[in-house]
Amino acid sequence: QTQATQAGIVKVTTESFDAQVLEASMPVLVDFTADWCPPCRALHPTLEKLAADYAGRVTVAQVNVDAAGELASRYGVRGIPALFVFKGGEVVDQAVGLQPESELRAMLDRHID
Repeated sequence: QTQATQAGIVKVTTESFDAQVLEASMPVLVDFTADWCPPCRALHPTLEKLAADYAGRVTVAQVNVDAAGELASRYGVRGIPALFVFKGGEVVDQAVGLQPESELRAMLDRHID
């Protein structure tokens, strides 16, 4: 469980998704992304900042849609970056496309107890 306590973005695979996202004790911001996607790359520094600022309160995770296509289809991801907030195993918030940091902070703040 050392991964969860580090500040930083957790890379999640199809195999680790349930344990790292659905069974997480705190909210998880999941970024469905791909290496070839320019807006995804543009979003990355913001996600790193959020991971550091919300460490211990929110986990920031990334799913590569090329490697985990079944996860993308399970959650109906049509465009990327697609951002989902999971809490207690459920999707409680979502946004598609490059989001401003303020919008992502507002999204997370709504779900932190």
